[in-house]
Amino acid sequence: MTPDAKAGLSNVAEDEVWTVERVKALGVMTNVETAAQILGIGRTVAYRLAKDGEFPVQVLRIGHSYRVPVPRLLELLGAE
Repeated sequence: MTPDAKAGLSNVAEDEVWTVERVKALGVMTNVETAAQILGIGRTVAYRLAKDGEFPVQVLRIGHSYRVPVPRLLELLGAE
């Protein structure tokens, strides 16, 4: 792991395509930014939607962080 990498954050360029396999490889949970990138939602809008309870999939608030269950993303993508 590189010094600037954080668990759950995507190191994928924004123009790269998320495949079902890549989403599954995220594990059980991911952060809002990665989930937003998968869904094609901008970062600012994603956090606003999460805060307002309107994000397209379930978002869990854990402390000061938002986490998105990967199985919910897969369901939304029709890949479960």
